[in-house]
Formats: sequence, C-alpha cells, structure tokens
Amino acid sequence: MVREILIWPDPILKQKARPVARVDDSIRTLVKDMFETMYAADGVGLAAPQVGVLQRVIVLDTRPRQPESQPLAMINPELIALEGKMTYTEGCLSIPGEAEDVDRAAVVTVKFLDPEGQEQTLTCDGLLAIAVQHETDHLNGTVFVDHVSTLKRELIRKRMKRVKASREDRPSV
Repeated sequence: MVREILIWPDPILKQKARPVARVDDSIRTLVKDMFETMYAADGVGLAAPQVGVLQRVIVLDTRPRQPESQPLAMINPELIALEGKMTYTEGCLSIPGEAEDVDRAAVVTVKFLDPEGQEQTLTCDGLLAIAVQHETDHLNGTVFVDHVSTLKRELIRKRMKRVKASREDRPSV
C-alpha cells in the first residue's frame, strides 16, 4: 500500500523514532508499504517517520545510480563507524523539488536488523552511504535542511508551506 509522505515542516518529522521491540508481520508490512511508497515517489530512501510512523525503520534502493546495490530494509539501524568526508547534493521525498549540498561521511558501517529479525552489519560508500546517513537522520528528527544555512532553510520552509497548502486544497479521492 502506498502511504502518504509527510511534507516538512510537519512536526512528526522533528520527533525521534522509537526502536522496534520485535520484528513481526506488522513491521514486515510496514517495510513492504515503505518500499511501495518510495518507488511510487521515485526515491532511493524512505524512513518510517516520513509516512507518520515513529519507529526506527528505513528502506533504501540506490540501484538507479548504483546498479551493483540491492534493496535494503534496515530495522533499528545504528551507525557504528564513519570514515572520510564527502559533499553530496541531497533531496528528500518530504521536501519535494529541493536539493542542497550536505557534508557527510564518505564510508559508513551500519548495524541493523533485517526483516527476518537477523542482525546484519554493512559497510557502504557512495550514494548508499549518503542515503543511510540521510534516512538515519530522519529517525532522529533531523532533515537534510537542518544541515544548511538558516537563510536557505527558511526559504525552503516557505516553499514547503505553499506545497503543503496546495496539497490540502486538492479534493480527496
């Protein structure tokens, strides 16, 4: 099921997500819905808070730009090592039409549970490393515009309020 993606500055996007206590069918359904939602929006990553669920779940699929990668669902992801530095022009499904340069670690190692509840550790680089950091930020109540200047953030906030208002003016189906 495709879920609605919240538009920043929705207050839910500023809240810290809770750890998943048990990986069960409800979490697997959330993961499935999140993949469907991310693909429908043409994204490469999505965090549960972006669909209004304050649980530590992210989905990623960087194959459009990293063909060697695989779709990933990470439950309770924890960044355990950060190496190097790179700047990447990031966008966000909760901040449509906007993109800004953000400094991130070039290589990250992340520990997480997979949809079967098995612990995994993955070291990633390139877009996948960026996406893991971006989506993990969402779980901590941070969006990419929190990494840019106050002026840029306020300009984007005004544009997003217009986007949100135009969405609310649309008749529901």
